[in-house]
Amino acid sequence: MSEQHPIIAVTGSSGAGTTNVKTAFEHICAREGIKPAIIEGDSFHRYDRQAMQKAVEEAKKQGKMVTHFGPEGNLFEELEAVFREYSEKGTGKRRWYVHNEEEAAKHQLPPGSISEWEPLPKETHVLFYEGLHGGLITDKVNVAKYVDLLIGVVPIINLEWIQKIHRDRLERGHSAEAATQAILDRMHDYVHYIVPQFSRTDINFQRVPTVDTSDPFAERDVPTNDESFSVVHVRNHKKLDVDFPYLLAMIDGSFMSTPDTLVIPASKKIFAMELIFTPIAEKMMAARRMV
Repeated sequence: MSEQHPIIAVTGSSGAGTTNVKTAFEHICAREGIKPAIIEGDSFHRYDRQAMQKAVEEAKKQGKMVTHFGPEGNLFEELEAVFREYSEKGTGKRRWYVHNEEEAAKHQLPPGSISEWEPLPKETHVLFYEGLHGGLITDKVNVAKYVDLLIGVVPIINLEWIQKIHRDRLERGHSAEAATQAILDRMHDYVHYIVPQFSRTDINFQRVPTVDTSDPFAERDVPTNDESFSVVHVRNHKKLDVDFPYLLAMIDGSFMSTPDTLVIPASKKIFAMELIFTPIAEKMMAARRMV
């Protein structure tokens, strides 16, 4: 951790809602005059899309599995190195994973490819990471120890599976059966490399639908924010001195389910994040100026 070069990491699997946190921090940075260095977790995938498909096929022939959740599919050591370097010096390197046609036009690369490494912008105030492994700890790396604020974003498991199947069918042309098999194939890595991070976070946001999701493998639409609540669990009260009465007054339809857990309409999640994280960002910048 570093007062001079703080790191904020948002961890959660694809489709969990990590982009909501990024949006909230973009608003905060714009208001507070904070210059962030942005790192996308997908850029630390070991393979581009085509190479990943080949790696998965070859692994299956050997009775093994390669996924975007585990070490075989990612550059964990490089991710830890970037966090360490930024924490110590405020420098590092990044690259970009090109997900779609819109990003392809921006980076002048085909979808599914990965850009070359480039230096992080100079003289930034904070490193902001959004991806799968912001709180990762394994027997070889410890990414979490460099993070000053660790935020978890995760839907309940049935909703996560519904979103995965829906996205694979619509965006990638996969069948529901193929999407379901992909969930099963990566379950080991999900349990061992993704889930443990949420016990290390300072705060978790978990989306819970209020409609029936008993069979996540049935073809269905993804529950909307208007059909969901967001459960906000503050785990580290020393780091996040959250004013719950203020949040209850500001967020219509919110209530406390436990002394450290706020429940809000999911449609108001970004607003809640801004209310919660603005004081934290202000404290980080004040501490940075004192160094």
